[in-house]
Amino acid sequence: MNALFDSLRWAVRIGSSAFAIATVCWISPGLCVAAKPGQPVVARVEMQFAKEDKVVDVIAKGDLLTVVEDRGEDYVIVTHDGTRGAVDKVNAVELAESTEIYTDLIEEFPEEGRYHTLRASAWWALGKQEKAMEDFNEAIDKGYEVAHAYSSRGLFFAARGEHESAIKDYERALKLDPEDITPLINRAAVRMAQREFEAAIGDYTEALEVREGNAGLLRQRALAYKSAGEMEKAIEDYDAIVDDNPEDVAAIMGRGYIRFQQHEYAAAAADFSAALELNERDPVAWNNRGYNRYQLGKAKDALTDYEKAIELAPEYGLAHQNRAWLLATTDDKSLRDADAAVEAAKKACELNGYGNVSDLSALAAALAAQGEFKEAVGWQEKVVESAPEDAKEFAGKILDRYRAGKPYISDPAAAEKADLEAAEKAAKAKAEKENVAAKKAAAKRLAEEAEKDAKATGLEKAE
Repeated sequence: MNALFDSLRWAVRIGSSAFAIATVCWISPGLCVAAKPGQPVVARVEMQFAKEDKVVDVIAKGDLLTVVEDRGEDYVIVTHDGTRGAVDKVNAVELAESTEIYTDLIEEFPEEGRYHTLRASAWWALGKQEKAMEDFNEAIDKGYEVAHAYSSRGLFFAARGEHESAIKDYERALKLDPEDITPLINRAAVRMAQREFEAAIGDYTEALEVREGNAGLLRQRALAYKSAGEMEKAIEDYDAIVDDNPEDVAAIMGRGYIRFQQHEYAAAAADFSAALELNERDPVAWNNRGYNRYQLGKAKDALTDYEKAIELAPEYGLAHQNRAWLLATTDDKSLRDADAAVEAAKKACELNGYGNVSDLSALAAALAAQGEFKEAVGWQEKVVESAPEDAKEFAGKILDRYRAGKPYISDPAAAEKADLEAAEKAAKAKAEKENVAAKKAAAKRLAEEAEKDAKATGLEKAE
């Protein structure tokens, strides 16, 4: 393969670019930063591709090239029209290093708006957003009325959170080039950010009419359906992806998560098992299958899955947290291990800087299982402080249990009801017992009084 690309090497143009060639030759190799495959680089000078002494393609100064391979001293690149060849690294720079190239081109061609859009991308890569937007605006003000100018500026607006401006640019791009659905897809992403899920679904559906069966679009629409609460339609999209490609792990995982949300734990566990058959080194799949197995009452299998997830990813906080919950609260007494639960919960807390309320809740539960109720109360108080509003009541009931020296329970309201019913039953039984005793005592007193009266009557008669 290297020999093939050596024969397709781009050569720096001789003649009008002589000064540029001289400049390139004196660049220190230490300044050449390697770009990764898939990243864009920018042509520093004009280059020609010749085959059998005939020029078949030209790379202009400032052209964007996509890196396919880094071969040390050169890149294998692909041009915008698909030509593939080798370029010396000294003749190409990363996008973030290209502002001077585009400044030179803007000075040489002041009315050419395209160079402003390219420099805008370079400014953005440098993190200079304001300069990037100035260049995009300048390009459009100069009359650069092409779809990609608006579509690209829309991406920048979206990244800045200026959603309405982004949508206006995308819609302008769609009018300029109705056949390019990229702005349509980007508009859908903005609508997702705005939580306008039905509108996003409409955009993805329209895009799918052009790219029928496209897995990426089906995946995005599935997420939109899920966000809109239309779970069955989301599953249908994931089904379509998997039917077309049974090895699409992301779709299998996404479908499994929705099935978990629908409390279809067996189906969810089956999806995560299928994902593990395709990639047994995915800690997320192990953790997720473990959680669904636990919901199915398979605590031992769940514990095995959590431990496998931790083996693969020792810093996986959620797996440590789930393991802590299981060890602290499982109904299977043979698996309970309060000390190990506290250790796992502390590890989860450490990994997340003690900032995750679920980690803190697990630590409190583990301490309660250990019988350390004073410490459990302290951590659960922090849980109550940090819990979202819809969870504060539950957290407060758990706090009351720890204060009463009682361990965690998944349904404290039911436990309270059961405790109240038991207390009422005990009180009733006690009252009935006391009532029986009182009746017996009263009967005894009456008997004693009757006997006393009888004796007294007998004496009077005797006299």
